[in-house]
Amino acid sequence: MALPDYLQDTAKDFGKQLTATTSVPIDTGTFTGRQFVAGEDPLQSQAINLATSGIGSYQPFLTAAQGAIGQQAASAGPQAFQNFMSPFQSQVIDTTLSEFDRQAAIGRQKTRDDAFASGAFGGGREGVQLAEYDAASDRNRAATLAQLQASGLADARAAAQQNFTNQGALAGQQFGLSNFQRGSMGQDVSALGNLGAFRQGLTSAQLQADAAANRAAAYEPIQRLDQYGAGLGKLAGFGSQAAPVGAAGVDPLTAGISNAVGLAGIFGKLYGSK
Repeated sequence: MALPDYLQDTAKDFGKQLTATTSVPIDTGTFTGRQFVAGEDPLQSQAINLATSGIGSYQPFLTAAQGAIGQQAASAGPQAFQNFMSPFQSQVIDTTLSEFDRQAAIGRQKTRDDAFASGAFGGGREGVQLAEYDAASDRNRAATLAQLQASGLADARAAAQQNFTNQGALAGQQFGLSNFQRGSMGQDVSALGNLGAFRQGLTSAQLQADAAANRAAAYEPIQRLDQYGAGLGKLAGFGSQAAPVGAAGVDPLTAGISNAVGLAGIFGKLYGSK
């Protein structure tokens, strides 16, 4: 069966277009390759840099906490108060006792003056009064010294206890800051990473859309010829078993080649006997 005369020019034109189109390789680089793979988003890079630079950033807080614990340990123990004794205590004691001795000397002189006024100067009565005065003065002096020493000791122990409490609080604070530093940095890294991944997904979708558009443009001539040839075949009464180029699940190149082979039958009819 030969082609009708009114279709022969059309078939020849189709053949020329088919030969011209299929002789030019399809540039798959316009819709495949790494240029259509979304790269690392700037926010993802920022998250990586933050995570990298932040490694160990909490260490100063841990070091400070350890130092506070060491200071706290120095405030513990039965002899810890010695580290908190006032360096001026000796001066305070010496000054206080010096004034006490001066006042005691004045009082002793007054006792002698009173004995002289009463006519007991130089006698046994004066001696007894002076002995009693000296004994009382010595007791008072010893009591004053003991009181000063006890006060200094109490102040040192209170200071040691306060330092123990303060250093413990400081250690807890530094540990808290360390945990906060790590937690807040982790949250920042996570937020940046999630936002970056979201933007990367958008970029990837745009690239895939561009690739699909380029792919469609690359196969458009074959698809057009496919439709042209299918219509010509129907007019010639041959029907069409060709798979539509661009149909879902059909590779355009495979479909185009298959259709070209099928349409080659038209040329057999074209150049066959009438």
